[in-house]
Amino acid sequence: MNLRSLIPFRGNGSLARPEVSLFGSLHREVDRLFDEFSRGFGTLGTRATANLVPSINVSETDKEIEVTAEMPGLERKDVEVSLEDNVLTIRGEKKIEEEKEDEKRNHHLIERSYGVFYRMLELPPGIDPATVQATMTKGVLKITIPKPAHAESKRIEVKDAA
Repeated sequence: MNLRSLIPFRGNGSLARPEVSLFGSLHREVDRLFDEFSRGFGTLGTRATANLVPSINVSETDKEIEVTAEMPGLERKDVEVSLEDNVLTIRGEKKIEEEKEDEKRNHHLIERSYGVFYRMLELPPGIDPATVQATMTKGVLKITIPKPAHAESKRIEVKDAA
């Protein structure tokens, strides 16, 4: 049995103090587990996923909502837009470009991200999916969503019961 494994050390090599709070100890242990888990991914971890998810802008006028998303390197066929239960979903897939000479090539650094991504936005109720339009130009997806007509309020007269 290795006695050194019984001595509580911190990540920097200094001795750890006994924990005063059970929750403090639990919090540090969960943080340590997440650190160890993400360390195994290298460059394919959280940073690569964050690079894959497109940046979006949402703007609105009196008549419509406009969503634009940057999708460099993607074509129209790689993107899918859907609207269900007032949730707009943008799904895309960035595929690895296969080259015939790639097998002979030794890669020293790969930072480009590949895979499937989703972006979901909740929209106001009452939007008709048939009126939503999406276009893509030079890697920028533009979705135009007409706002539903607001129901006008009506004063209702209160009458005596018969």
